[in-house]
Amino acid sequence: MTTLTPILSEHWDRPDSYTYEGYRATGGYDALRKALAMEPDAIVDAVKQSGLRGRGGAGFPTGMKWGFLPADNPNPRYLVVNADESEPGTCKDIPLMLANPHLLVEGVAIASYAIRSSQAFIYVRGEVVHVIRRLRRAVAEAYEAGLLGRNILGTGFDLDVVVHAGAGAYICGEETALLDSLEGYRGQPRLKPPFPAVAGLYASPTVVNNVESIASVPGIVANGAEWFTSMGTEKSAGFGFFSLSGHVTNPGQYEAPLGITLRELLDMAGGIRAGHRLKFWTPGGSSTPIFTEEHLDTPLDFESVGAAGSMLGTRALQIFDETTCVVRAVGRWIAFYAHESCGKCTPCREGNFWMVQVLDRLERGEGTEADLDKLLDICDNLLGRSFCALGDGATSPVMSSIKYFRQEYIDHVEKGGCPFDHSKATLWGDRPTQKERGGNQ
Repeated sequence: MTTLTPILSEHWDRPDSYTYEGYRATGGYDALRKALAMEPDAIVDAVKQSGLRGRGGAGFPTGMKWGFLPADNPNPRYLVVNADESEPGTCKDIPLMLANPHLLVEGVAIASYAIRSSQAFIYVRGEVVHVIRRLRRAVAEAYEAGLLGRNILGTGFDLDVVVHAGAGAYICGEETALLDSLEGYRGQPRLKPPFPAVAGLYASPTVVNNVESIASVPGIVANGAEWFTSMGTEKSAGFGFFSLSGHVTNPGQYEAPLGITLRELLDMAGGIRAGHRLKFWTPGGSSTPIFTEEHLDTPLDFESVGAAGSMLGTRALQIFDETTCVVRAVGRWIAFYAHESCGKCTPCREGNFWMVQVLDRLERGEGTEADLDKLLDICDNLLGRSFCALGDGATSPVMSSIKYFRQEYIDHVEKGGCPFDHSKATLWGDRPTQKERGGNQ
């Protein structure tokens, strides 16, 4: 199986891919020139027709989100790019910004023109200092080339772009918490409605899009909506990054059409590490219900994954083999969510804290079978009752792991602790070297 669509990642192997000269050499900013000769509404319509859906997890139609901005609001309009990539197992936006930051800058310029915005912000996770520096350099180069700033390419369009470094809070991946953080407040989710399209940044109409969503826009403008819909499925058009990590021979970014299966991706990635078999995996990061071997042929698109009981999310495919203890893995995920909960709402603040206590008790062999019902009861009080999706997402690995691996939880009770040898579950040690995989050492 070799069905890959290297579009966003096509030129990542160029040593100068991150520079203005390198990007221009591969046709960079041609789409911006084409867009500035179009009517803004025509660009919005093209994005709607392409079927591009948000690549940040929710999968909401991008063009439709742009169209929600009220025409009669006198306040300025803002574009905010959510580059606060924090979901465990997700690593697609960071390598994109590192290898090809000008693609994002071009997408920002086109999207801003389409929604009639003259101010855009790129909110980047604070820990990735190397990405922030590279992105800021790309923005500076775009200013120097006259592609940002005043009267861009003599069209009368003005645009300022600010690269803002966050403080490393997972909650700021939620769009309204991100907006609060961008305004200088503590990052906590807002009550909706009003939605950002009506009252977002500085109480003005705002569009918040993921990095990969915005980076896909230049290709749509340059090649047309039909080019984009020729890939993927009818309702999940286009392509995207699938981040394979964990117990897989060749982990990494695989850019492929939506609708590809994990079996096909594993074939390209060299399969599960030698001598082992697949046990469970996440289709969209740790905040999505886990899948097992029976879901290997589930098409990885929004509808098919949803029908199978999970969510496509950020397409963070974390792969675990039979050496992994489900209880321990879920416990570590929930410890992350407990730590990253902003504490604004009681269900999430208390629910995640107490799930950590119960899971730790089970892992130590001090739990009872009644703890499984306790976990499900806590999830029931979390799901749909928390202020934002963090609480909902935290229930996903707990409920799905009990559904598929209930006996493993019971084994922790009956055997007085975890029956797994964790030294065999390491992701390193027995992994093949580059030389063994046929690459350069």
